[in-house]
Amino acid sequence: MRSLRTRLALAVFVIVLGTLAIVGLGVMHSLENALRNQALDELQADGQRSSHAIDAAIDRGVSAGRINGLVKDAADSSNARVTLLGMYRQAGDLQTWFKSDSTRQVEIRDLRFDVATDAGRTGRPVTGVESGDTGRVGEAAIPLLYQDPRTHRRVVGTVVVFSKPLDDITADVALVRNRLLTAVAVGLVLAALAAWLVARALGTRVRRLEAVASRVAQGDLAARFPIDSSDELGQLARTLESMRHQLAELDDARKRFIAIASHELRTPLFSLGGFLELLEEEDLDEDDRRRFVAQLRQQVGRMEKLATDLLDLSKLEAGSLELRSERLDLGSVARQVAGEFSPALSGHDSHLELRLPPRPIEVDGDPERIAQVMRILIDNAITHTPPGTDLVVSASRRGDRARLGVGDFGPGIHRTMLPRIFEPFVTTDDAQGSGLGLAIANELAERMNGHLAVDSQPGRTTFTLELPA
Repeated sequence: MRSLRTRLALAVFVIVLGTLAIVGLGVMHSLENALRNQALDELQADGQRSSHAIDAAIDRGVSAGRINGLVKDAADSSNARVTLLGMYRQAGDLQTWFKSDSTRQVEIRDLRFDVATDAGRTGRPVTGVESGDTGRVGEAAIPLLYQDPRTHRRVVGTVVVFSKPLDDITADVALVRNRLLTAVAVGLVLAALAAWLVARALGTRVRRLEAVASRVAQGDLAARFPIDSSDELGQLARTLESMRHQLAELDDARKRFIAIASHELRTPLFSLGGFLELLEEEDLDEDDRRRFVAQLRQQVGRMEKLATDLLDLSKLEAGSLELRSERLDLGSVARQVAGEFSPALSGHDSHLELRLPPRPIEVDGDPERIAQVMRILIDNAITHTPPGTDLVVSASRRGDRARLGVGDFGPGIHRTMLPRIFEPFVTTDDAQGSGLGLAIANELAERMNGHLAVDSQPGRTTFTLELPA
């Protein structure tokens, strides 16, 4: 029972069996009732037509022999047994007595004819079924009224009972029941076989997915999930294949990240080791010592920035960096951040121009993270342009989008580097830097429902942060 194939086949078998059993029992019961009621209605209609002559003869007071003949004629015309019963009261209870029967019996022992009593009591035709020596018998009692000379009221004096065996109906129902049971048996076999085949096919496909999933879990990301249909299992395979593809990309990114991070850390560590060996020399003069110490500080600062950038990028990729959203003026953030770079611009012999509109440009975002993106873009422009290259910081609004741009008039970015400019550890030259700044800025922009774009050509490079206004 642990197999999906067995459970599915058994479930289909039980459902089909239960459905057919319910339908079979309901149909048989309804069919038998319908045939029985139809037979009783026809018997009553025939009885009402055939009893008129008997009623008229009794009113005229004809002889018993003549009445017996009319009873026999009524039986022949209705193709049923006709019994004539008289009605009388005894101790307040209605009783019947035998008057005539189409079979010429003088006493009837196997049938009680309760329908006759009911018809005498109500004065209306009554139908019913009772069991006799020959089986179940359908009966229709037709009351015959006469006028009581004492009360001058019409009362029931005689009841004509038309009866007919219901064996034919029972036989017909039994025949239908047997045919239905045969069809049910064939249907169950076919349903069980179809369910087993379907379950077997599904089980095979599930095992194939399971085998590939096991290989992927063991680290074989080259294994592919088979997408062989568009049904639910096919959609599951497509989802698993997409997951495998993402895992493969993440694994490649992880390996590339480790390799590049190791390389980036190895360079400053190698430099630190070399400078420390030089500082250990006893005949080192004071000027060289100060120069080497300055280089050590520079390499340590580079490692600190690299460690900080790595931590920020890992938080962003893991989704653990919390962002807060508030309404702010993009121009105010631009002025504040631009003021922070006055010493760096002075040392770079550059000038930064602010091109801001007179009216506020309101956006919903995290002010600290927007400022961080702007710092990265300005620092990137200073680092990767020759001294004396001027910068431009602009802010604008177009429709429901606000834009913050940082541009420089440097040599530009080579067109082969543009598609990878936001990837980690990608740098455009040999200038010092971790190569993580633009990757962090791009992640922050996307986390704030924004977009970071670059447009570069010789003599002009512009990074644009676009945010919802």
